[in-house]
Formats: sequence, C-alpha cells, structure tokens
Amino acid sequence: MNIEQARFNMVEQQIRPWEVLDQTVLDLLFVVKREDFVPAAYRNLAFADMEIPIGSGQVMLAPRVEAKLLQELGIQKTDKVLEIGTGSGYMAALLAARAEHVLSVEIRPELANFARENIQRAGITNIKLETGCGAKGWAQAGPYDAIVVSAAMPVVPEALLKQLRVGGRLAVVVGEAPAMEAQLITCTAAGIYNTINLFETVIPSLDGVGAAAEFAL
Repeated sequence: MNIEQARFNMVEQQIRPWEVLDQTVLDLLFVVKREDFVPAAYRNLAFADMEIPIGSGQVMLAPRVEAKLLQELGIQKTDKVLEIGTGSGYMAALLAARAEHVLSVEIRPELANFARENIQRAGITNIKLETGCGAKGWAQAGPYDAIVVSAAMPVVPEALLKQLRVGGRLAVVVGEAPAMEAQLITCTAAGIYNTINLFETVIPSLDGVGAAAEFAL
C-alpha cells in the first residue's frame, strides 16, 4: 500500500466532500500519522471510510467524523481541551497539535495503555492521560475551552456543560441508535448554551453511560 497516496485519497475523497474545508485541519491530517494509532492487524485499513476495531469492543471513529468534529471545535493554540474516550489516542493527538494542552480520559486501562504508547511514540508532550470514567467530565481539572466526547451519549449531562468556560465549545454525538445527532454546544454566558446540530450519524455509545433515563434522575 502506498501510504501517502492512501492518506491523500482519504482527505480528498472522504473528508473534503463532507464539508471539511478548514485547510489547517486538512493539513493536520497529513502531519499526525493516523496509521501509527491503528492496531497492527488493521494498519492497511487506516485510511478506510469505516470504524476500526481497537480492542475491548471499542473502535476508532471514521476519519471524516473525527475531522468534522475537529473543524467545528475551532481549537486555538491557547485552548485547554478535555477529551472523553481516548481510544487509540488519535483524536487526542489531533487536538494536541492545535491546543495548548489536552486532558484525555479513558475508562478501560488496556486502551489507556495502548493510547499512551501511541502518543509517546509520536513524541507528543502536551497530552495528559487519565484512566477513569469521564461520563460526567473531569471537573477537577476544569474548566475547559473545548470538550470532545469520542463516543455517543444518550443526553448531555449538566455536569459536563458546567465544565465549559464562557466561550467554550462541546462536540458530542447525542442520542441512541438509530437516531443520533452530532452537536456543537457553545457556552455563550454563564449557564447559557447554544446548540447547533451538525450531522446525523450512529457511533458506539460511551462506556459508563446507560440509557437516557439514568441521566434524568
């Protein structure tokens, strides 16, 4: 496989047609090597338009979904970012390339170790990994300029919204299969949030969250 040609094809045939037109995001996809975050058995599928199994029943999201969320978050060099659901560490690596600091939380120790190895091998130094349940955020290190949930949630917990600074953005896929919607939620003033629906999708639900009823208690 010609890796650079496959990477180029991923950007031009999957990601750009999905209205990911921010050149800094597109450039980043050439800098952060996606194939270095994929389990060895799936390396040849690193650039395919699909979710890739990473073990423990979890997946890497399709490239176009990751790129679209990254674009909509509009990460700045001064941003402090929280990622919930580290997985392979790839999204954390993309975020870290644009942000000042990324805190990424992974509930499964084996995936946290996999991600840690990938991030260290890539030489990235502005990511801190925590092993634990991030279903309601990671308040002790907040507030954050941006939060991304790399899995679906039935509803957005109030506790997570409260960890956004004013002006902070949350990218999250909300709902339950087969009806899920990627949303960008911006904290416009203390306790005030503006929600934009980005696209419909179906992705795996976040570990540690149950049905919507649990959040209503």
